[in-house]
Amino acid sequence: MRCTFLSIFFLAIFQVAIYGQDDHSHDGHDSHSESKEHTDDHGHDSPCGGHHDTEFDAQATAFHHIGDANVYSIGPWSIPLPCMLYAPGHGWSFFSSAKFGIGHHGTGHKAIDRYVLDGGTVKRIPDESFPAGEVEIDGIFHKEEEKGGKKVESTYVCYGGSTYKADSKSTADGGMFGGGITSFYDFSLTKNVVAMLLVVLLLSWMFLSIAKAYRVRDGRAPKGIQSFIEPIFLFIQEEVAKPFLGARWEQFLPLIMTLFFFILGLNLFGQIPFLGGANVTGNLAVTMVLAVIAFIVTNINGNKHYWEHVFWMPGIPAWVKPIITFVEVLGLFIKPITLMLRLFANITAGHVVIIVFVGLIFIFGKSGANPGAAWGTAVGSTLLTLFMMSIELLVAFIQAFVFAILTASYIGAAIEDHHH
Repeated sequence: MRCTFLSIFFLAIFQVAIYGQDDHSHDGHDSHSESKEHTDDHGHDSPCGGHHDTEFDAQATAFHHIGDANVYSIGPWSIPLPCMLYAPGHGWSFFSSAKFGIGHHGTGHKAIDRYVLDGGTVKRIPDESFPAGEVEIDGIFHKEEEKGGKKVESTYVCYGGSTYKADSKSTADGGMFGGGITSFYDFSLTKNVVAMLLVVLLLSWMFLSIAKAYRVRDGRAPKGIQSFIEPIFLFIQEEVAKPFLGARWEQFLPLIMTLFFFILGLNLFGQIPFLGGANVTGNLAVTMVLAVIAFIVTNINGNKHYWEHVFWMPGIPAWVKPIITFVEVLGLFIKPITLMLRLFANITAGHVVIIVFVGLIFIFGKSGANPGAAWGTAVGSTLLTLFMMSIELLVAFIQAFVFAILTASYIGAAIEDHHH
């Protein structure tokens, strides 16, 4: 707890010191910069002609820190990641995100093969008149526009006195998660992917070490990490697997344990101060894949009686059966959807609240214009953040347990023997 307190407190001091300086500019190509607008050759109002700072935007900062990115940000440092991009008709592009010339908040000041880095995320300029290869851009700005009856934020790139509209970040989901259909696909190692790989390597090392300890210390009391993991493992086995899965608990125990420890590892990794705050389980794509795995395993193992209760439940009037069948089929899909959304919402909410508490320093300190208020707010924000981190530590275990126990209950209902 003392280490966490010091981490948060020094983070607050660092940020107040940075924003409290007279010169607030961090990079000449900051995506959050604005200036006196001018109209370019394409008829758009462009703020790329100059530079001055805007007020602190808590919402934009929160979404920036919880979002996935092609840059791994740790405090003020941006670690470049490999980019693997594909645009139909233009082929593949392989390079490091460092080539974008990463600046403040992960925004680059160069375009590579019509790709730009905006807030740590790769976006593409589909306009063929924009030069290919590596070019220095004048800046990136955002503009609210009407689309489908609602306002959306579009990204524009300034170059050579003109502005070019850029696509949103790559999505291969047909716009399911709000990104829309883009002109390119991003297969890069992003921040979340790197975090998952690190957690997988850490868990693999940990469990291989524990397995070796059981072989070497056969019959002796566990020690070290072995003594910490064994009670957790036995708890999941005795309180989740056996009661819910019955006689076939050993068959599904590896899946339940994998889901529990993988989710727990990702949850805990995202709470380590100064390690980038990866929000992996707060990403809908990740929780969706976990939920789909649970859905597939549940339904491919469903026995005759399970499907009989879904499509033609016995013991009820025939005219009611079509209604019940509709509800049961709907329930097949609602169960994984609730698994996906519960984990995503709980983890994301915790990250956002912590970021908002830290953001209060800049809101009340007016981004350095009022250092006294910033220092005063830093004390309250630190205490609130410590409290929230304690809650988040509890939530990390609870959400991993809830996902595991619900998956076990769904599988158990699908393989349960028929009882008259």
